Amino acid sequence: MTPIASAGPQAAPARVSPSQTLSRGIRALEIMAEAEAPLTIAELADAMGVHRSVAYRILRTLEDHSLLVRDDAGRVQPGPGLAVLARGVSRNLQTAALPELTQLANALNMTAFIAVWDHQDCVTLVTVEPRHSAATVVQHPGSRHPISSGAPGIAIQSALTEHDWNQLAPGVPYRAEAAEARKRGYAASHDEVIAGVSSLAAPIRVPGGRPAAVAVVYIRSSQDPADVAAALTASAARIEAQLA
Repeated sequence: MTPIASAGPQAAPARVSPSQTLSRGIRALEIMAEAEAPLTIAELADAMGVHRSVAYRILRTLEDHSLLVRDDAGRVQPGPGLAVLARGVSRNLQTAALPELTQLANALNMTAFIAVWDHQDCVTLVTVEPRHSAATVVQHPGSRHPISSGAPGIAIQSALTEHDWNQLAPGVPYRAEAAEARKRGYAASHDEVIAGVSSLAAPIRVPGGRPAAVAVVYIRSSQDPADVAAALTASAARIEAQLA
């Protein structure tokens, strides 16, 4: 019998994550959320960096909870269970914001959305596109970019003082534009997150939680940015009143 070498009494045991399966399942959901079209199981396995049999077992579990589903060709796509989970995220904020987003999108003919702060990112929570327009910028729920880029992130920063921001987000710079937005009540950006796209955003102060922002994105508009900003700040105030 071949002897097994001993590492000695002071050797630390190999670290094995007790949540590897959970982590892989979450990664599968992230991959599908970012995919522009359904994926085959082989494509999903490649994207996850695992054997196809591992991806299949994870898929079966996620299918049991309707988080992922397969179409008639066997390709994988997000399932209706994700919508149920998403509805529970910042439920009060979504409920208060949805009528305002609908009004903004149709009145301004721009895509309107709520952005929230997640770690060092700005994440789109919920979005509404104008009812009668075929030339608007699409802003998908779940899309993210660094919190220090773009009008929504600047607006979120502006809801806090520079001192408070540095306490809550050490290492993430407080932009000079955030201090300016704090004075005027809204933030503006152009060409920061998506080339050629402009954004305006107003901060939303959430009781007991991190600030959020209500924003619009557009390529070009005949409307005065000051008028758009006024509409955003008014909507932000009404959302805050609903949350109070």
